[in-house]
Amino acid sequence: MLKVHIRPHWEISFNNDAPLDTATLLGLLLAIQDHGSIAAAAKAAGLSYRYAWGVLREAEELFGEPLLETGRGRGTRLTMLAQKLVWADRRIAARLSPTLDSLASELETELGKVRMRGTGLRTIRMDASHGFAVAALTGYLDKLELPVELRYRTSLDAVAALARRECDLAGFHVPEGEFEAATARRYLRWLDPERHCLVHICGRQQGLLVAPGNPLGIEGLADLVNTRLRFVNRQAGSGTRMLLEMMLDRAGIDGEAINGWNSAEFTHSAVAAYIASGMADVGIGMRTAAEQFKLGFIPLLRERYFFALHLDALEDSLMAQLLAVLRQPGYHRLVDALPGYDAERTGSIESIQEAFSERPA
Repeated sequence: MLKVHIRPHWEISFNNDAPLDTATLLGLLLAIQDHGSIAAAAKAAGLSYRYAWGVLREAEELFGEPLLETGRGRGTRLTMLAQKLVWADRRIAARLSPTLDSLASELETELGKVRMRGTGLRTIRMDASHGFAVAALTGYLDKLELPVELRYRTSLDAVAALARRECDLAGFHVPEGEFEAATARRYLRWLDPERHCLVHICGRQQGLLVAPGNPLGIEGLADLVNTRLRFVNRQAGSGTRMLLEMMLDRAGIDGEAINGWNSAEFTHSAVAAYIASGMADVGIGMRTAAEQFKLGFIPLLRERYFFALHLDALEDSLMAQLLAVLRQPGYHRLVDALPGYDAERTGSIESIQEAFSERPA
């Protein structure tokens, strides 16, 4: 099965000089952070000690300041500049990876059409808001060589694409409790109970992401109006942004009064990376993202994540294979291993009426 991998790459240069070998440098810095010595880091990176020193010296000459500091009994540590470089790389990956994964999936499909021309093989088109359970699913499907074309987009865009038959599965999330009906109403502009059904993917926790140890003592949404706090938002149109706006409206909080309201990231991981790098104090996202970047997490509510599909797709053999995968214990273990996620009902198929406890008018 053909696979395309696209990875972010960035370079640094001054005065049009040859760019710095950033990939090797960042790998070394990360290894030094993990191992506490240049020798151990060079070995872990598969480099000679001499070459590793050369890369570090070249970078320090370029920046005009050290990247490492040493102390008796403390080993070798990264300076503030080196930490900023590492966090810049993590932010780039967190922001761009979903877009690059979508592009890679599209390229796989297009190249696969050429290779498999005349064979009659098909691909399931999956449009979904970005989430860790979806990412785990695509990796699981790759190992099973089940052909899926994934496009990450907002929940609203995904269900609209399903209604236009531009995709076969549309991933979206709905909060449990008081905001369920209002959220479902937005999706039911495109989802028809007579033509569509839902497959449950996971339950997951949504909340506030804060610095480790929560040094600013943030307790909930009411604290966001503190102008000393720097907030990082999700992009307009995303399901998480839509949910946050409903919660703030219920609490009588004007989003525009929040410092950083218009500073937006496109994924939960990007929000977490932004906070972990020290550029913000609080954001909204999944518990998994908080764990990924060793942040604190203040739970706000629980959500259910669904795939919507046309009822007639249930009779399709390829779709039946994918739905069977969703019920496999192997995939359930992957979901349960994600912090804040659960696979209690993963793979169950429900009508729209069954899925929502309060049917929106």
